[in-house]
Amino acid sequence: MHPAAKRTHEVRYAIRDVVIEARKVEATGKKVLYLNIGDPLAYDWVTPPHMIEAVHRAMLDGHNGYSDSMGVPEARAAVARSMHAEGVPYVKQDDVILASGASEGISMALGAILERGGNVLTPSPGYPQYTALVSFFEGVMNPYYLDEDNGWVPDLADIEKRINPETRAIILINPNNPTGSFADEKIVRGIVDIARRHNLIILSDEIYHKLLFEGTFYSPAKLAGDVPVLVFNGLSKSYFCPGWRVGWIVVCDPENKIPEVREAIGKLARMRLCINSQVQYAVKPALEGPQDHIPAALKRLRERGDLCVKRLNSIHGLSCQAPRGAFYAFPRIDNPAVTCDRDFMLRLLREEGVLWVNGGGFGQKPDTKHGRIVFLPPIEILSESMDRIEKFVERNYR
Repeated sequence: MHPAAKRTHEVRYAIRDVVIEARKVEATGKKVLYLNIGDPLAYDWVTPPHMIEAVHRAMLDGHNGYSDSMGVPEARAAVARSMHAEGVPYVKQDDVILASGASEGISMALGAILERGGNVLTPSPGYPQYTALVSFFEGVMNPYYLDEDNGWVPDLADIEKRINPETRAIILINPNNPTGSFADEKIVRGIVDIARRHNLIILSDEIYHKLLFEGTFYSPAKLAGDVPVLVFNGLSKSYFCPGWRVGWIVVCDPENKIPEVREAIGKLARMRLCINSQVQYAVKPALEGPQDHIPAALKRLRERGDLCVKRLNSIHGLSCQAPRGAFYAFPRIDNPAVTCDRDFMLRLLREEGVLWVNGGGFGQKPDTKHGRIVFLPPIEILSESMDRIEKFVERNYR
């Protein structure tokens, strides 16, 4: 028998791992309501037609071979212009690298900066790909906790006290997945100041930055010209085409403090050849074409999020902070009879056919229990899900 590489042993990705259990439940004939994955197209959302037309036209125009490893020039230029419009004027086309979703950009960035035994500060709760990649690259976990009592914003004091000589970077997910929280200008400036004092890189995950219900978004790249920032973004969430896998990484480093990291990311991009060629031609039409779908989406998302938060807060032993962006809620389970949120999640799935992701899959403070709910589904599905969750709790935990 040939064993798997040890670096894979601790890799976990809770969002997809729980689907294995859901398939077993469906095999018994029970209908499952999926509240686990942030794919708008799994529900009642559609990709803007002008983007589909752009990809179709690219195919007809013969753009079906390899592209440049860094990406199609017009797509890279459009990303740079979009950042100019958002207050980051120093970004150039050459700073942009197209990736197979923001996820591949994250993988390339961590691969470029993380040595064996090194660490990056990861938000907890946070997107599980970060911790999976730290494990894969044989790094050391170094979570910083978000402050649940303060709307799940980063705790600046907690970040600073966790920095050690092996720390290379601070990760900021804003708005946050899985909590839907939002770090305002004051918090972002605080993170920039910490990075400046300790000579750290900031990894800024901005994939939900256009899905913000309130407040003004500030990228650390706007506030930190002297602090290197790697920005991750893409079309998947705000432009409803996650299956196209169109993302990018932007190296925001006007003072050229991380040239070796920039070159390492370029090496990794060249190694994987390129991302899908045709879909890159949707970037410019997406970023510079009609944007009317975004305010319409925000209206629908607020209605659905408000319903979930109201219902969750009315259920015995559950409480939930109102999200300020993205499409996730992260309810807390405060019931002494619940000793493990994964067991709670599996029992809810098997008895009521509702699938959410247990909070432990995203990280959380010790001795707390949570779950992540995606509120992308239509109102009627969310209402039925909340009814089932309430019945489950009343039956088992009153």
